[in-house]
Amino acid sequence: MQLQHERDFREVRWLAASISIFILLTHYYYSCYQAFESWHFTSAGLYKLVRNLSHGGLFQKVFLCKVLSILFISMTHLGVAVGGRGVSRLRLLFYLVSGSCLYFMGSWLLYLEWDISRLAIIYIVVTTIGWLILYRSTAIIAGSISLVVAKDVFNKFNESFPQQEDLSKSPFSVNIRAKYRFRNSVRDSWLNIREVFKGSIILGLPGSGKTRYFFRPIINQLIEKEFCGMVFDFKFDDLSRLAYNALKKHEKNLTSPPAFYVINFEDLSRTHRCNPLDPEAMHDISDALESAKIILLAINRQWIQRQGEFFVESAISFITANIWFLRKYEDGKYCTLPHLIELIQSDYNRLFSVLRSFPEISTLINTFVSAFLSDTMDQLEGQVASARIALSSLASPNLYYVLGASDFTLDINNPADPKLVCMGSNPQKQMLYGAVLSLYISRMIKIINKKGQRPCFLVMDEYPTIYFPGMDTLLATGRQHMIAPFLGVQQIDQLRKEYGREHADVIFNLPANIMASMSNGDTDKLVSERIGRIIQPHKSFSINSRDSSTSQSEHLDYAIPASKISTFSSGEFVGIVADSPDEKVSLKAFHCEIQPDLEMEKDYQENSVDLPIIRTLGRYEIEDNFNQIKADIQKILTKQMERMAKSPVLSKLIINKSADRR
Repeated sequence: MQLQHERDFREVRWLAASISIFILLTHYYYSCYQAFESWHFTSAGLYKLVRNLSHGGLFQKVFLCKVLSILFISMTHLGVAVGGRGVSRLRLLFYLVSGSCLYFMGSWLLYLEWDISRLAIIYIVVTTIGWLILYRSTAIIAGSISLVVAKDVFNKFNESFPQQEDLSKSPFSVNIRAKYRFRNSVRDSWLNIREVFKGSIILGLPGSGKTRYFFRPIINQLIEKEFCGMVFDFKFDDLSRLAYNALKKHEKNLTSPPAFYVINFEDLSRTHRCNPLDPEAMHDISDALESAKIILLAINRQWIQRQGEFFVESAISFITANIWFLRKYEDGKYCTLPHLIELIQSDYNRLFSVLRSFPEISTLINTFVSAFLSDTMDQLEGQVASARIALSSLASPNLYYVLGASDFTLDINNPADPKLVCMGSNPQKQMLYGAVLSLYISRMIKIINKKGQRPCFLVMDEYPTIYFPGMDTLLATGRQHMIAPFLGVQQIDQLRKEYGREHADVIFNLPANIMASMSNGDTDKLVSERIGRIIQPHKSFSINSRDSSTSQSEHLDYAIPASKISTFSSGEFVGIVADSPDEKVSLKAFHCEIQPDLEMEKDYQENSVDLPIIRTLGRYEIEDNFNQIKADIQKILTKQMERMAKSPVLSKLIINKSADRR
């Protein structure tokens, strides 16, 4: 098929060259007929043919005749790349000017009063030389054009594809303006993220524009559409301040504006207090087990890969027993994380005695009590010390103050009491704060993931810095409960490092909407494969000293190669948006440059206000709260030991092992 195409193309070129030469020779014969007659190069048949052709006026117009000859000879170079290399622009200009002068301006020789034979020879020679120079010039130009077309070294032309250009709004959509390149034109487009409840993951290295181009419009638009929500602000207070000002901007137009709450551990005058171990939300011991696992694995990330090992599971069981004791004691009056930290630091005699006074807790601590009574202290310390050391890192007055009481509950999507909660972290203390925030978020999602609630969004910038093992469940079931999670991740390698490869791959693959900017490692490969392939034409040139050939083919190739994703500029994103069965979208993939809302950014810069001051703290208030929690634990242990001593049944459970024996 390709050989037949090449043969047909050569025949067309040969025909064009023949017509050009025929027109030129016929012009010579018509214009210099007297000279040909004197040379006896005429015949009756040829004279009759030329005379019939001249009736159309073609050969009577010298300029038109020469132009047609050049046009036809130029057609012989179409698609041919010969002669386009190594010729400078100045040299090409010289060829064009000199050839045009000889070819066109030589016609004035026909009007000189010279010997007709000599004049005809000079005219034919000069015009032919000009024709040959122009022939060479058109070959150079055609070759240069072919090479210019072939110089699309990054294949931008073929790797472009049509995208959504129409704005498509819905009560739950996020719509972001963009521009994209299709072939050789730049066109306006829209990223219509209509299925926000199917989950979204936003990928990009630092500086790629995740916050500016996605998180900012997401927070602003969803608050405007009556969403409540939670914002994990890794670099507090960037996103928190944005969310607060967006709420104030749209508050007057909302039928039921959410209440604004903020959690941070740096500026205690601008934070609310919230107890993540709220006893009202802890219904059975499985909730205590989940909380214990979250807090320990978030502090010791290396334990994530060691789940199931004896000492890891022992530490989790130990913390579970202590949480459930605080939950059951006086109906959870002291069930807070600070009280838990102080409780587990108590001496073994009193701690084990009061824990096993509750039958449902005794089964969890039997192994610890046995080790203690049998003097196998090395085993006991291995089981308990890891939990004690881990939680002792959280023993600070600031954390105790924020975690020790509640100004609000974590049911942010409660229709009767909607909330917008911002949780601030600090990159310098991410391991410390990340563990506590992980507990907050895990408890919150367990509470909100149920039917009959208000639509809410979860924006989690730098998601791998927190540990939440239930994200796969949320992504799978949150759509039914109108929860819209947006996860910000630098690259999948970071996610695999913190969560393990299998869990990270699940989190990466579950969101239906994926937006990716500059990334490295496996991320760009996975994104490229997810976008898929498109039909792309491929053209190749074969050039030799005599001739050239062109071959064209089409085959499927990646729409956006992985190597291109790794070189994106800030604001340049690729990805896929999801559709619904009711409103299907044929153009799901995109590769565009996001256009920021400059008016919104200007308004934010000029009119934004700082986060509100929640309270004014006294000089010793934080320290007094810290000491009070320590005193509470001592009171609990003393009171419970006294109660056990008065009971004939419970008194048998009191452990009174001396320090000397230990």
